[in-house]
Amino acid sequence: MRNTHTPIAAEGYPFILGFLISTLITALLGHYLHPGFLAPAALCLFLTLFSVFFFRNPERATPGNENAVIAPADGEVIFSGPALEPHTSTQMEKISIFMSVFSVHVNRAPISGKVVDSYYKKGKFFDVRDQRASFENEQQGLVLEAAPGSRLVVVQVAGLIARRIVCYAKVGDALIRGRRYGLIRFGSRLDVYLPLGAKIKVAMGQKTVAGETVLGILP
Repeated sequence: MRNTHTPIAAEGYPFILGFLISTLITALLGHYLHPGFLAPAALCLFLTLFSVFFFRNPERATPGNENAVIAPADGEVIFSGPALEPHTSTQMEKISIFMSVFSVHVNRAPISGKVVDSYYKKGKFFDVRDQRASFENEQQGLVLEAAPGSRLVVVQVAGLIARRIVCYAKVGDALIRGRRYGLIRFGSRLDVYLPLGAKIKVAMGQKTVAGETVLGILP
């Protein structure tokens, strides 16, 4: 998978380079041509630094319990409870994590297992805190099989600002819990569907750390 041991996600380099070049050009124009270019230069510098911050890619220490489902994203738990998983039409335990523009946006595999199904759905761009987002927003989902008969679904959901989902995993891939498998740009959410009977370990409003926070224990 991409972005292993890199301090900045590869998807951020075009943004960082573009804003950096704009900063240098407008700064030179402001210095040699007209001081009015200095304000755009300052804005471009801010966007350069923000892009570096947004696409940061820190290392994480994943808990050792193989039955533990870990958070695929940094953010805040905005839903936890039974729900119908739309793709498989299965009743499961759902946990939704909201990522703000200040969160680390690199996503990590919640369990070790094989990708047995993958789907992409075009859709709308409701605010991801709106529960309609789970059904109507653009999304990319993976069905993971941790063991025969034990499946989990993780869904990247695009939001009001985030309109670019990146997923490296394909059907047949073997994911390792805590390893990076994708990202979403500029604010979004992750929905994790656990099998009924899983012991939920997080509460509404709780902050999560991708690759570290335990969401639940598989039955």
